[in-house]
Amino acid sequence: MRVIALWYRIAGDAFIALGRDDGWAIASHIALSTLMSLFPFLIFVTALTGFLFGTEELADQVAGLLLEAWPKEVAGPIASQIANVLTTAHSGPLTFGVVLAIYFSSNGIESLRIGLNRAYDEIEMRPWWLLRLESIGYVLVGAAGLIALSFLVVLAPLIFHTALRYAPWLAGLEAVFTFARFGIATVVLVISLVLVHKWLPYGRRRLADIAPGIIVTLAGWIVLGVAFGRYLAQFSSSYVTTYAGLASAMIALVFLYWTAGIFIYGGEFNQAIRKARARRKEKAAPGA
Repeated sequence: MRVIALWYRIAGDAFIALGRDDGWAIASHIALSTLMSLFPFLIFVTALTGFLFGTEELADQVAGLLLEAWPKEVAGPIASQIANVLTTAHSGPLTFGVVLAIYFSSNGIESLRIGLNRAYDEIEMRPWWLLRLESIGYVLVGAAGLIALSFLVVLAPLIFHTALRYAPWLAGLEAVFTFARFGIATVVLVISLVLVHKWLPYGRRRLADIAPGIIVTLAGWIVLGVAFGRYLAQFSSSYVTTYAGLASAMIALVFLYWTAGIFIYGGEFNQAIRKARARRKEKAAPGA
């Protein structure tokens, strides 16, 4: 019972800190920055895949991976808008528009940095230009990684069907590909969370220091996805009535807002654990 009470107190302290550190306001900033960064990022990926492979089809796979873990009620309308953007966007490599797309995509990374610095009680000491270059680096690495994963997603079924000609007994494994995309999306989420918690904010943290918050974040996102999906299944018409043609954008923005709030809470949870450990050491110290 003492352990349960301890974790309950830590969870409560993290929630209080979330409000004290303006976490909900920062969550709004992250949500808006993410939504505004999503389309420039995909435009850049489209140009990059066109330059490297001579085709923009892999960009559709990247978009699919990004939206795989979203509730279908949220991902569906956004996916249709993404398709419209990708089919009309110019894909010339290294154009001024692509450079701007990279820059605006990095704004989403910067918003995550602000949220985590507040959560971990860190004061950013690095120069702004270095932070911007680092954020652009994250965008480039993320784009390259997603393109590579998307290439595997496209290539894997072709390899599998070719292998079936020589090993028909593999047919029973075909159902595995149904879950492969979700598995890849989950791996991408976990790796991304580890990277941003460990290196994005100022200072350095061990993997053991950030693991609890990452687990809480993933669990919160799963609950949010199920709950928000069921909510939209019942009340999505209210968004259409209120926001008309902006309904799909507002649905995505509300979903990203709650997603960002859970993300920041994960950082606050890690910080609450650190403070609890510090208090315990103070009490255990001689003369305390």
